[in-house]
Amino acid sequence: MNEMETIQITKNNLDKLKFTADGLIPVIAQDHKTNEVLMMAWMNMDSLKATLEGGKACYWSRSRQSFWVKGETSGHFQFVKEIYYDCDGDTLLMKVEQVGAACHTNKRSCFYRKIK
Repeated sequence: MNEMETIQITKNNLDKLKFTADGLIPVIAQDHKTNEVLMMAWMNMDSLKATLEGGKACYWSRSRQSFWVKGETSGHFQFVKEIYYDCDGDTLLMKVEQVGAACHTNKRSCFYRKIK
């Protein structure tokens, strides 16, 4: 049985989510039609709120220590269709409409290498 619990998460009640000590939460981006996993990135509270407000995926770069909008420089935007959080509230799953490649290597998905 596939049970889906819907709890309305808005920018005003994000207290159900558990961020790391650094104020981050991991996010898996998945194609909303095919369910293909596209990428994993990090969000902080500001990038999550910006995503909820604008409908485009916004993330936090740990290496650059800066906010970024996916596709801002490449044109490969992610338009958010749905956001879920896991049973522990410490990971997000974002179903997106991906424009172009999701990976910075210009591949559709960041998960193109297989361990044998």
